[in-house]
Amino acid sequence: MNLKDTTLYKFLIVLLAIASIPALFGGVMEPDGALYASMSKNIILFKDWFNLYGRGADWLDKPHLTFWISAASFKIFGISSFAYKLPSFLFGLLGAWYLYKLAKDIYDEKTGLISAVIFLSALHIITSTFDVRAEIYIATFTLASIYHYYKAHQNSFWHIVAGSFFAACAILIKGIFVLIPVFAGFIIYWLLTKQYRQLLKPKWYIAILLIFVFITPELYSLYTQFDLHPEKIVFERTGVSGLKFFFWDSQFGRFFNNGPIKGKGDISFFLHTTLWAFLPWSVLFYTAVVNLFKRKNRITLAPESIIIWASAAVTFLIFSLSKFQLPHYILIIFPQFSIITALYLRQLGSKGLKTFFFIQNIIFILVIALLSVLAFFFGFENPYLIIGILIVVLAISFLLFKGILLETIIARSAFLSVGLMIFLFIFFYPALLKYQSGMQAGNWLKQNYPTAQPAVLNYIDAFSFDFYAPGEVKYLHNYSDLDKSKNLKDLVIYIPEQELAKLKSEYHAEILKSFEYFHTTKLTGKFLNVKTRPQVLEHFYLVKIH
Repeated sequence: MNLKDTTLYKFLIVLLAIASIPALFGGVMEPDGALYASMSKNIILFKDWFNLYGRGADWLDKPHLTFWISAASFKIFGISSFAYKLPSFLFGLLGAWYLYKLAKDIYDEKTGLISAVIFLSALHIITSTFDVRAEIYIATFTLASIYHYYKAHQNSFWHIVAGSFFAACAILIKGIFVLIPVFAGFIIYWLLTKQYRQLLKPKWYIAILLIFVFITPELYSLYTQFDLHPEKIVFERTGVSGLKFFFWDSQFGRFFNNGPIKGKGDISFFLHTTLWAFLPWSVLFYTAVVNLFKRKNRITLAPESIIIWASAAVTFLIFSLSKFQLPHYILIIFPQFSIITALYLRQLGSKGLKTFFFIQNIIFILVIALLSVLAFFFGFENPYLIIGILIVVLAISFLLFKGILLETIIARSAFLSVGLMIFLFIFFYPALLKYQSGMQAGNWLKQNYPTAQPAVLNYIDAFSFDFYAPGEVKYLHNYSDLDKSKNLKDLVIYIPEQELAKLKSEYHAEILKSFEYFHTTKLTGKFLNVKTRPQVLEHFYLVKIH
Protein backbone atom coordinates (compact mmCIF):
# COMPACT_ATOMS: atom_id res chain seq x y z
CA MET A 1 0.00 0.00 0.00
CA ASN A 2 1.74 3.14 -1.20
CA LEU A 3 0.43 5.75 1.21
CA LYS A 4 2.41 8.58 2.75
CA ASP A 5 3.17 7.35 6.27
CA THR A 6 1.19 10.10 8.06
CA THR A 7 -1.79 9.37 5.78
CA LEU A 8 -1.47 5.67 6.63
CA TYR A 9 -1.54 6.36 10.37
CA LYS A 10 -4.62 8.60 9.98
CA PHE A 11 -6.28 5.81 8.00
CA LEU A 12 -5.48 3.31 10.76
CA ILE A 13 -6.92 5.63 13.44
CA VAL A 14 -10.17 5.96 11.48
CA LEU A 15 -10.26 2.20 10.85
CA LEU A 16 -9.78 1.44 14.56
CA ALA A 17 -12.51 3.94 15.50
CA ILE A 18 -14.96 2.42 12.98
CA ALA A 19 -14.12 -1.14 14.12
CA SER A 20 -15.01 -0.09 17.70
CA ILE A 21 -18.57 0.98 16.80
CA PRO A 22 -20.20 -2.51 17.07
CA ALA A 23 -19.26 -2.51 20.77
CA LEU A 24 -21.84 0.25 21.33
CA PHE A 25 -24.68 -2.09 20.40
CA GLY A 26 -23.74 -4.97 22.72
CA GLY A 27 -24.93 -5.57 26.26
CA VAL A 28 -23.54 -4.04 29.44
CA MET A 29 -21.29 -6.46 31.32
CA GLU A 30 -21.24 -7.34 35.00
CA PRO A 31 -20.00 -6.55 37.52
CA ASP A 32 -18.73 -2.94 37.31
CA GLY A 33 -20.28 -1.84 34.03
CA ALA A 34 -23.76 -3.09 34.91
CA LEU A 35 -23.50 -1.68 38.46
CA TYR A 36 -22.56 1.78 37.15
CA ALA A 37 -25.30 1.61 34.51
CA SER A 38 -27.93 0.64 37.11
CA MET A 39 -26.85 3.49 39.40
CA SER A 40 -27.03 5.95 36.51
CA LYS A 41 -30.51 4.59 35.74
CA ASN A 42 -31.49 5.32 39.36
CA ILE A 43 -30.49 8.97 38.93
CA ILE A 44 -33.09 9.22 36.14
CA LEU A 45 -35.76 7.15 37.94
CA PHE A 46 -35.43 9.04 41.25
CA LYS A 47 -34.73 12.43 39.59
CA ASP A 48 -31.93 12.84 42.12
CA TRP A 49 -28.47 13.84 40.84
CA PHE A 50 -26.81 14.28 44.23
CA ASN A 51 -27.57 11.01 46.05
CA LEU A 52 -26.22 7.77 44.60
CA TYR A 53 -28.02 4.46 45.11
CA GLY A 54 -26.80 0.98 44.24
CA ARG A 55 -28.00 -2.47 45.31
CA GLY A 56 -31.07 -0.77 46.76
CA ALA A 57 -29.14 1.33 49.29
CA ASP A 58 -26.99 4.46 49.66
CA TRP A 59 -23.78 3.93 47.73
CA LEU A 60 -20.34 5.24 48.63
CA ASP A 61 -17.32 4.11 46.64
CA LYS A 62 -16.49 6.13 43.53
CA PRO A 63 -17.34 9.81 42.99
CA HIS A 64 -20.30 10.99 40.93
CA LEU A 65 -19.03 12.05 37.49
CA THR A 66 -19.13 8.60 35.84
CA PHE A 67 -22.79 8.35 36.81
CA TRP A 68 -23.60 11.95 35.90
CA ILE A 69 -22.17 11.44 32.40
CA SER A 70 -24.14 8.20 31.87
CA ALA A 71 -27.33 9.68 33.31
CA ALA A 72 -27.01 12.71 31.01
CA SER A 73 -26.72 10.31 28.07
CA PHE A 74 -29.82 8.42 29.34
CA LYS A 75 -31.65 11.74 29.50
CA ILE A 76 -30.84 12.39 25.83
CA PHE A 77 -31.08 8.91 24.30
CA GLY A 78 -33.20 6.98 26.79
CA ILE A 79 -32.06 4.25 29.20
CA SER A 80 -30.20 1.69 27.08
CA SER A 81 -26.83 -0.03 26.77
CA PHE A 82 -26.06 2.16 23.72
CA ALA A 83 -26.65 5.34 25.74
CA TYR A 84 -24.45 3.98 28.53
CA LYS A 85 -21.54 3.09 26.23
CA LEU A 86 -21.60 6.07 23.86
CA PRO A 87 -19.99 8.66 26.19
CA SER A 88 -17.09 6.32 27.02
CA PHE A 89 -16.51 5.67 23.31
CA LEU A 90 -16.49 9.40 22.52
CA PHE A 91 -14.22 10.21 25.47
CA GLY A 92 -11.85 7.45 24.33
CA LEU A 93 -11.58 9.17 20.94
CA LEU A 94 -11.05 12.50 22.73
CA GLY A 95 -8.24 10.83 24.68
CA ALA A 96 -6.62 9.69 21.44
CA TRP A 97 -6.88 13.27 20.12
CA TYR A 98 -5.22 14.72 23.24
CA LEU A 99 -2.55 12.03 23.00
CA TYR A 100 -1.85 13.08 19.42
CA LYS A 101 -1.76 16.76 20.42
CA LEU A 102 0.64 16.22 23.33
CA ALA A 103 3.07 13.98 21.44
CA LYS A 104 2.91 16.29 18.39
CA ASP A 105 3.72 19.36 20.49
CA ILE A 106 6.63 17.73 22.33
CA TYR A 107 7.98 15.75 19.35
CA ASP A 108 6.33 15.84 15.92
CA GLU A 109 3.15 14.89 14.06
CA LYS A 110 4.31 11.40 13.16
CA THR A 111 5.01 10.49 16.79
CA GLY A 112 1.59 11.86 17.74
CA LEU A 113 -0.19 9.76 15.11
CA ILE A 114 1.72 6.56 15.96
CA SER A 115 0.95 7.10 19.66
CA ALA A 116 -2.77 7.41 18.88
CA VAL A 117 -2.70 4.21 16.78
CA ILE A 118 -0.99 2.31 19.60
CA PHE A 119 -3.45 3.62 22.22
CA LEU A 120 -6.59 2.78 20.22
CA SER A 121 -5.34 -0.70 19.30
CA ALA A 122 -4.17 -1.86 22.77
CA LEU A 123 -6.10 -4.92 23.96
CA HIS A 124 -7.39 -3.48 27.23
CA ILE A 125 -8.62 -0.33 25.48
CA ILE A 126 -10.49 -2.61 23.05
CA THR A 127 -12.11 -4.69 25.82
CA SER A 128 -12.96 -1.53 27.78
CA THR A 129 -14.82 -0.16 24.77
CA PHE A 130 -17.28 -3.03 25.29
CA ASP A 131 -16.99 -3.53 29.05
CA VAL A 132 -17.32 0.14 29.99
CA ARG A 133 -15.96 1.17 33.39
CA ALA A 134 -14.41 4.40 34.68
CA GLU A 135 -10.81 4.06 33.51
CA ILE A 136 -11.26 5.34 29.93
CA TYR A 137 -12.61 8.57 31.39
CA ILE A 138 -9.70 8.85 33.81
CA ALA A 139 -7.12 8.20 31.07
CA THR A 140 -8.65 10.95 28.92
CA PHE A 141 -9.09 13.49 31.71
CA THR A 142 -5.59 13.02 33.17
CA LEU A 143 -4.04 13.21 29.70
CA ALA A 144 -6.05 16.33 28.81
CA SER A 145 -4.93 17.89 32.09
CA ILE A 146 -1.26 17.05 31.37
CA TYR A 147 -1.59 18.55 27.88
CA HIS A 148 -3.11 21.82 29.11
CA TYR A 149 -0.62 22.13 31.97
CA TYR A 150 2.18 21.51 29.47
CA LYS A 151 0.83 24.42 27.40
CA ALA A 152 0.47 26.47 30.59
CA HIS A 153 4.12 25.73 31.31
CA GLN A 154 4.74 27.69 28.10
CA ASN A 155 2.90 30.67 29.64
CA SER A 156 -0.78 30.56 28.72
CA PHE A 157 -3.11 31.21 31.68
CA TRP A 158 -6.26 29.80 30.07
CA HIS A 159 -4.53 26.46 29.82
CA ILE A 160 -4.21 26.57 33.63
CA VAL A 161 -8.01 26.82 33.83
CA ALA A 162 -8.51 24.02 31.28
CA GLY A 163 -5.88 21.81 32.93
CA SER A 164 -7.49 22.27 36.34
CA PHE A 165 -10.94 21.56 34.93
CA PHE A 166 -9.82 18.24 33.43
CA ALA A 167 -7.84 17.35 36.58
CA ALA A 168 -11.01 17.98 38.61
CA CYS A 169 -12.99 15.79 36.18
CA ALA A 170 -10.49 12.98 36.73
CA ILE A 171 -10.87 13.40 40.50
CA LEU A 172 -14.66 13.31 40.11
CA ILE A 173 -14.27 9.94 38.36
CA LYS A 174 -11.84 8.18 40.70
CA GLY A 175 -10.55 10.36 43.55
CA ILE A 176 -7.65 12.62 44.40
CA PHE A 177 -4.90 10.06 43.66
CA VAL A 178 -5.30 10.92 39.94
CA LEU A 179 -3.33 14.08 40.68
CA ILE A 180 -0.27 11.81 40.90
CA PRO A 181 -0.11 10.95 37.16
CA VAL A 182 -0.98 14.59 36.41
CA PHE A 183 1.63 16.37 38.56
CA ALA A 184 4.35 13.78 39.24
CA GLY A 185 5.83 14.12 35.75
CA PHE A 186 6.03 17.91 35.96
CA ILE A 187 7.60 17.96 39.45
CA ILE A 188 10.26 15.37 38.51
CA TYR A 189 10.90 17.23 35.23
CA TRP A 190 11.45 20.53 37.06
CA LEU A 191 13.76 18.91 39.61
CA LEU A 192 15.85 17.01 37.05
CA THR A 193 16.18 20.05 34.76
CA LYS A 194 16.83 22.36 37.77
CA GLN A 195 13.79 24.55 37.06
CA TYR A 196 13.22 24.97 40.79
CA ARG A 197 11.49 28.33 40.36
CA GLN A 198 8.55 26.58 38.71
CA LEU A 199 7.67 25.14 42.12
CA LEU A 200 7.16 28.66 43.46
CA LYS A 201 5.21 30.14 40.56
CA PRO A 202 1.74 31.38 41.63
CA LYS A 203 0.02 29.88 38.56
CA TRP A 204 0.52 26.32 39.86
CA TYR A 205 -1.03 27.22 43.21
CA ILE A 206 -3.90 28.88 41.36
CA ALA A 207 -4.21 25.62 39.41
CA ILE A 208 -4.59 23.62 42.65
CA LEU A 209 -7.10 26.15 44.00
CA LEU A 210 -9.14 25.89 40.78
CA ILE A 211 -9.17 22.10 41.07
CA PHE A 212 -10.79 22.40 44.50
CA VAL A 213 -13.31 24.92 43.14
CA PHE A 214 -14.26 22.54 40.32
CA ILE A 215 -14.79 19.55 42.66
CA THR A 216 -17.23 21.39 44.96
CA PRO A 217 -20.33 19.69 43.41
CA GLU A 218 -18.88 16.35 44.54
CA LEU A 219 -18.10 17.62 48.03
CA TYR A 220 -21.63 19.02 48.37
CA SER A 221 -23.15 15.73 47.19
CA LEU A 222 -21.14 13.62 49.61
CA TYR A 223 -21.76 15.99 52.53
CA THR A 224 -25.53 16.05 52.04
CA GLN A 225 -25.88 12.30 51.46
CA PHE A 226 -23.58 11.06 54.24
CA ASP A 227 -22.05 13.65 56.59
CA LEU A 228 -25.47 15.19 57.33
CA HIS A 229 -26.85 11.68 58.00
CA PRO A 230 -24.48 9.82 60.35
CA GLU A 231 -27.33 7.42 61.15
CA LYS A 232 -27.04 5.82 57.69
CA ILE A 233 -25.50 2.35 57.60
CA VAL A 234 -22.58 2.27 55.16
CA PHE A 235 -19.89 -0.44 55.08
CA GLU A 236 -21.90 -2.13 57.88
CA ARG A 237 -21.43 0.75 60.28
CA THR A 238 -22.90 4.17 61.08
CA GLY A 239 -21.20 7.55 61.34
CA VAL A 240 -19.46 7.24 57.97
CA SER A 241 -18.25 10.56 56.54
CA GLY A 242 -18.54 10.85 52.77
CA LEU A 243 -15.90 13.60 52.74
CA LYS A 244 -13.41 11.55 54.77
CA PHE A 245 -13.97 8.56 52.51
CA PHE A 246 -13.44 10.74 49.42
CA PHE A 247 -10.21 12.34 50.65
CA TRP A 248 -8.71 9.41 52.56
CA ASP A 249 -10.35 5.96 52.72
CA SER A 250 -11.10 5.53 49.01
CA GLN A 251 -7.49 6.32 48.07
CA PHE A 252 -4.95 6.06 50.87
CA GLY A 253 -7.11 3.57 52.77
CA ARG A 254 -6.87 1.22 49.80
CA PHE A 255 -3.16 1.86 49.34
CA PHE A 256 -2.34 1.16 53.00
CA ASN A 257 -5.09 -1.50 53.14
CA ASN A 258 -6.62 -0.03 56.31
CA GLY A 259 -9.84 1.37 54.81
CA PRO A 260 -13.27 -0.25 54.53
CA ILE A 261 -12.39 -1.76 51.11
CA LYS A 262 -9.37 -4.08 51.27
CA GLY A 263 -7.33 -6.13 48.82
CA LYS A 264 -4.29 -8.40 48.55
CA GLY A 265 -1.43 -6.81 46.66
CA ASP A 266 1.28 -8.47 44.55
CA ILE A 267 4.19 -6.24 43.55
CA SER A 268 4.53 -8.02 40.18
CA PHE A 269 0.80 -7.85 39.37
CA PHE A 270 0.93 -4.95 36.89
CA LEU A 271 4.11 -6.27 35.26
CA HIS A 272 2.34 -9.38 34.00
CA THR A 273 -0.97 -7.55 33.56
CA THR A 274 0.68 -5.11 31.13
CA LEU A 275 2.09 -8.05 29.17
CA TRP A 276 -1.40 -9.07 28.01
CA ALA A 277 -3.30 -5.80 28.48
CA PHE A 278 -1.01 -3.80 26.15
CA LEU A 279 -0.95 -6.41 23.38
CA PRO A 280 0.03 -6.32 20.54
CA TRP A 281 2.54 -3.69 21.72
CA SER A 282 3.67 -5.06 25.10
CA VAL A 283 6.97 -6.62 23.93
CA LEU A 284 7.86 -3.38 22.17
CA PHE A 285 6.85 -1.38 25.24
CA TYR A 286 8.96 -3.39 27.67
CA THR A 287 11.94 -3.13 25.30
CA ALA A 288 11.34 0.64 25.10
CA VAL A 289 11.35 0.90 28.90
CA VAL A 290 14.64 -1.03 29.16
CA ASN A 291 15.98 1.26 26.45
CA LEU A 292 15.14 4.32 28.59
CA PHE A 293 17.45 3.09 31.34
CA LYS A 294 20.42 3.70 29.04
CA ARG A 295 21.44 7.33 29.33
CA LYS A 296 22.61 7.57 25.72
CA ASN A 297 19.06 6.76 24.60
CA ARG A 298 17.47 9.34 26.90
CA ILE A 299 19.65 12.30 25.93
CA THR A 300 18.48 12.08 22.31
CA LEU A 301 14.90 12.78 23.44
CA ALA A 302 13.32 16.17 24.13
CA PRO A 303 13.80 17.13 27.82
CA GLU A 304 9.99 17.24 28.21
CA SER A 305 10.02 13.45 27.72
CA ILE A 306 10.67 13.31 31.46
CA ILE A 307 7.07 14.49 32.01
CA ILE A 308 5.81 11.42 30.12
CA TRP A 309 7.93 8.63 31.53
CA ALA A 310 8.08 10.03 35.08
CA SER A 311 4.27 10.26 35.19
CA ALA A 312 3.99 6.64 34.02
CA ALA A 313 6.78 5.35 36.28
CA VAL A 314 5.54 6.95 39.52
CA THR A 315 1.93 5.86 38.89
CA PHE A 316 2.99 2.32 37.94
CA LEU A 317 5.11 2.06 41.09
CA ILE A 318 2.28 3.27 43.33
CA PHE A 319 -0.14 0.81 41.70
CA SER A 320 2.37 -2.01 42.22
CA LEU A 321 2.96 -1.17 45.89
CA SER A 322 -0.76 -0.83 46.59
CA LYS A 323 -2.57 -3.72 48.27
CA PHE A 324 -5.70 -3.08 46.21
CA GLN A 325 -5.11 -4.01 42.57
CA LEU A 326 -7.38 -4.56 39.58
CA PRO A 327 -6.22 -5.08 35.98
CA HIS A 328 -8.14 -2.13 34.52
CA TYR A 329 -6.29 0.38 36.72
CA ILE A 330 -3.33 0.19 34.31
CA LEU A 331 -5.44 1.82 31.56
CA ILE A 332 -4.92 5.18 33.23
CA ILE A 333 -1.29 5.35 32.02
CA PHE A 334 -1.76 3.69 28.61
CA PRO A 335 -1.39 7.12 26.91
CA GLN A 336 2.08 7.47 28.42
CA PHE A 337 2.90 3.86 27.47
CA SER A 338 1.81 4.66 23.91
CA ILE A 339 4.14 7.65 23.59
CA ILE A 340 7.08 5.71 25.07
CA THR A 341 6.46 2.87 22.57
CA ALA A 342 6.04 5.25 19.63
CA LEU A 343 9.31 7.03 20.43
CA TYR A 344 11.15 3.72 20.59
CA LEU A 345 9.66 2.54 17.29
CA ARG A 346 10.84 5.72 15.60
CA GLN A 347 14.39 5.15 16.88
CA LEU A 348 14.68 1.62 15.48
CA GLY A 349 17.51 0.95 13.05
CA SER A 350 17.46 -1.78 10.42
CA LYS A 351 18.47 -4.49 12.91
CA GLY A 352 15.74 -3.47 15.38
CA LEU A 353 13.17 -3.27 12.61
CA LYS A 354 14.02 -6.83 11.52
CA THR A 355 13.71 -8.12 15.07
CA PHE A 356 10.33 -6.51 15.77
CA PHE A 357 9.02 -7.24 12.28
CA PHE A 358 9.53 -10.90 13.18
CA ILE A 359 8.15 -10.57 16.75
CA GLN A 360 5.01 -8.66 15.71
CA ASN A 361 4.29 -11.16 12.92
CA ILE A 362 4.63 -14.04 15.39
CA ILE A 363 2.24 -12.28 17.81
CA PHE A 364 -0.22 -11.71 14.93
CA ILE A 365 -0.20 -15.35 13.81
CA LEU A 366 -0.35 -16.72 17.39
CA VAL A 367 -3.34 -14.52 18.32
CA ILE A 368 -5.23 -15.42 15.11
CA ALA A 369 -4.50 -19.12 15.74
CA LEU A 370 -5.66 -18.84 19.37
CA LEU A 371 -8.90 -17.08 18.37
CA SER A 372 -9.52 -19.69 15.66
CA VAL A 373 -9.14 -22.52 18.20
CA LEU A 374 -11.46 -20.66 20.58
CA ALA A 375 -14.01 -20.17 17.78
CA PHE A 376 -14.05 -23.93 17.26
CA PHE A 377 -14.22 -25.04 20.90
CA PHE A 378 -16.60 -22.36 22.22
CA GLY A 379 -19.50 -23.76 20.22
CA PHE A 380 -20.40 -20.86 17.95
CA GLU A 381 -23.10 -21.59 15.38
CA ASN A 382 -20.74 -20.61 12.54
CA PRO A 383 -17.13 -21.21 13.63
CA TYR A 384 -15.81 -21.54 10.08
CA LEU A 385 -17.19 -18.10 9.18
CA ILE A 386 -15.35 -16.60 12.17
CA ILE A 387 -12.11 -18.40 11.31
CA GLY A 388 -12.50 -17.31 7.68
CA ILE A 389 -12.90 -13.64 8.67
CA LEU A 390 -9.79 -13.81 10.89
CA ILE A 391 -7.75 -15.39 8.09
CA VAL A 392 -8.97 -12.72 5.65
CA VAL A 393 -7.87 -9.94 8.06
CA LEU A 394 -4.45 -11.60 8.37
CA ALA A 395 -4.15 -12.06 4.59
CA ILE A 396 -5.18 -8.46 3.80
CA SER A 397 -2.66 -7.00 6.23
CA PHE A 398 0.15 -9.20 4.89
CA LEU A 399 -0.72 -8.45 1.26
CA LEU A 400 -1.19 -4.69 1.68
CA PHE A 401 1.77 -4.03 3.96
CA LYS A 402 5.04 -5.62 2.91
CA GLY A 403 8.72 -5.15 3.61
CA ILE A 404 10.70 -4.69 6.80
CA LEU A 405 9.46 -1.17 7.45
CA LEU A 406 8.18 0.78 10.43
CA GLU A 407 4.88 1.33 8.59
CA THR A 408 4.47 -2.44 8.06
CA ILE A 409 4.99 -3.23 11.76
CA ILE A 410 2.45 -0.58 12.84
CA ALA A 411 -0.15 -1.38 10.17
CA ARG A 412 -0.09 -5.15 10.72
CA SER A 413 -0.34 -4.69 14.50
CA ALA A 414 -3.32 -2.35 14.05
CA PHE A 415 -4.98 -4.84 11.68
CA LEU A 416 -4.55 -7.55 14.32
CA SER A 417 -6.51 -5.33 16.72
CA VAL A 418 -9.21 -4.80 14.09
CA GLY A 419 -9.52 -8.58 13.70
CA LEU A 420 -9.73 -8.89 17.48
CA MET A 421 -12.51 -6.27 17.61
CA ILE A 422 -14.52 -8.12 14.96
CA PHE A 423 -14.12 -11.38 16.89
CA LEU A 424 -14.99 -9.87 20.29
CA PHE A 425 -17.71 -7.37 19.44
CA ILE A 426 -19.62 -9.28 16.77
CA PHE A 427 -19.20 -12.90 17.87
CA PHE A 428 -17.64 -13.57 21.28
CA TYR A 429 -19.21 -11.02 23.64
CA PRO A 430 -22.78 -11.48 22.31
CA ALA A 431 -22.40 -15.26 22.78
CA LEU A 432 -20.88 -14.75 26.23
CA LEU A 433 -23.70 -12.49 27.40
CA LYS A 434 -26.23 -15.26 26.84
CA TYR A 435 -24.89 -16.53 30.17
CA GLN A 436 -25.29 -13.18 31.96
CA SER A 437 -28.57 -14.25 33.47
CA GLY A 438 -29.47 -10.87 35.02
CA MET A 439 -29.40 -9.17 31.62
CA GLN A 440 -31.36 -12.01 30.00
CA ALA A 441 -33.94 -11.99 32.81
CA GLY A 442 -34.30 -8.19 32.74
CA ASN A 443 -34.81 -8.17 28.97
CA TRP A 444 -37.30 -11.06 29.16
CA LEU A 445 -39.26 -9.24 31.84
CA LYS A 446 -39.30 -6.00 29.85
CA GLN A 447 -40.61 -7.78 26.77
CA ASN A 448 -43.05 -10.23 28.38
CA TYR A 449 -44.17 -8.57 31.61
CA PRO A 450 -43.55 -4.80 31.32
CA THR A 451 -45.92 -3.97 34.22
CA ALA A 452 -43.98 -6.20 36.64
CA GLN A 453 -42.58 -4.87 39.91
CA PRO A 454 -39.11 -6.49 39.75
CA ALA A 455 -37.26 -7.55 42.86
CA VAL A 456 -34.17 -9.52 43.89
CA LEU A 457 -34.13 -11.90 46.86
CA ASN A 458 -31.03 -12.74 48.91
CA TYR A 459 -28.64 -11.71 46.16
CA ILE A 460 -26.91 -8.33 45.98
CA ASP A 461 -24.89 -8.70 42.78
CA ALA A 462 -27.81 -8.65 40.32
CA PHE A 463 -26.44 -5.57 38.59
CA SER A 464 -27.44 -6.37 35.02
CA PHE A 465 -30.94 -7.37 36.14
CA ASP A 466 -31.16 -4.07 38.00
CA PHE A 467 -30.25 -2.20 34.80
CA TYR A 468 -32.29 -4.15 32.23
CA ALA A 469 -35.46 -4.86 34.24
CA PRO A 470 -38.31 -2.33 33.83
CA GLY A 471 -38.38 0.44 36.44
CA GLU A 472 -36.89 0.34 39.92
CA VAL A 473 -35.69 -3.02 41.23
CA LYS A 474 -36.42 -3.74 44.91
CA TYR A 475 -33.74 -5.54 46.93
CA LEU A 476 -35.20 -8.04 49.39
CA HIS A 477 -32.30 -8.93 51.69
CA ASN A 478 -34.14 -11.61 53.67
CA TYR A 479 -37.48 -13.37 53.96
CA SER A 480 -38.91 -10.77 56.33
CA ASP A 481 -38.38 -8.22 53.54
CA LEU A 482 -40.23 -10.61 51.23
CA ASP A 483 -43.11 -10.98 53.69
CA LYS A 484 -43.55 -7.19 53.73
CA SER A 485 -43.56 -7.01 49.92
CA LYS A 486 -45.22 -10.25 48.79
CA ASN A 487 -48.64 -8.64 48.31
CA LEU A 488 -47.33 -6.03 45.90
CA LYS A 489 -49.17 -6.17 42.60
CA ASP A 490 -47.20 -7.89 39.79
CA LEU A 491 -44.22 -8.69 42.05
CA VAL A 492 -41.69 -10.77 40.09
CA ILE A 493 -38.54 -11.89 41.90
CA TYR A 494 -35.13 -12.76 40.48
CA ILE A 495 -33.58 -15.51 42.61
CA PRO A 496 -30.56 -17.84 42.69
CA GLU A 497 -31.30 -21.55 42.51
CA GLN A 498 -30.75 -22.18 46.24
CA GLU A 499 -33.84 -20.07 47.09
CA LEU A 500 -36.17 -21.91 44.71
CA ALA A 501 -37.22 -24.86 46.91
CA LYS A 502 -38.29 -22.66 49.84
CA LEU A 503 -40.18 -20.24 47.61
CA LYS A 504 -42.06 -23.08 45.92
CA SER A 505 -42.96 -24.90 49.15
CA GLU A 506 -43.70 -21.97 51.47
CA TYR A 507 -44.74 -19.17 49.10
CA HIS A 508 -46.27 -21.19 46.22
CA ALA A 509 -43.94 -19.50 43.74
CA GLU A 510 -44.58 -19.98 40.05
CA ILE A 511 -41.49 -20.20 37.83
CA LEU A 512 -41.88 -17.78 34.93
CA LYS A 513 -38.51 -18.47 33.31
CA SER A 514 -35.10 -19.99 34.14
CA PHE A 515 -31.73 -18.60 33.04
CA GLU A 516 -28.19 -19.99 32.85
CA TYR A 517 -25.46 -18.01 34.58
CA PHE A 518 -21.68 -17.77 34.56
CA HIS A 519 -19.44 -15.01 35.94
CA THR A 520 -18.56 -13.65 32.48
CA THR A 521 -15.47 -11.69 33.54
CA LYS A 522 -13.82 -14.73 35.15
CA LEU A 523 -13.58 -17.14 32.26
CA THR A 524 -12.30 -20.69 32.75
CA GLY A 525 -11.30 -23.46 30.37
CA LYS A 526 -14.33 -25.54 31.37
CA PHE A 527 -16.67 -22.70 30.48
CA LEU A 528 -14.98 -21.88 27.17
CA ASN A 529 -15.26 -25.52 26.05
CA VAL A 530 -18.82 -26.14 24.92
CA LYS A 531 -18.61 -29.81 26.00
CA THR A 532 -17.74 -29.04 29.64
CA ARG A 533 -19.70 -25.79 29.97
CA PRO A 534 -22.86 -27.33 31.53
CA GLN A 535 -20.70 -28.50 34.49
CA VAL A 536 -19.93 -24.92 35.57
CA LEU A 537 -23.22 -23.13 34.87
CA GLU A 538 -25.43 -21.86 37.68
CA HIS A 539 -29.15 -21.17 37.35
CA PHE A 540 -31.33 -18.19 38.22
CA TYR A 541 -35.10 -17.88 38.03
CA LEU A 542 -37.84 -15.33 37.65
CA VAL A 543 -40.71 -16.33 39.95
CA LYS A 544 -44.11 -14.91 40.80
CA ILE A 545 -45.57 -15.30 44.29
CA HIS A 546 -49.18 -16.50 44.57
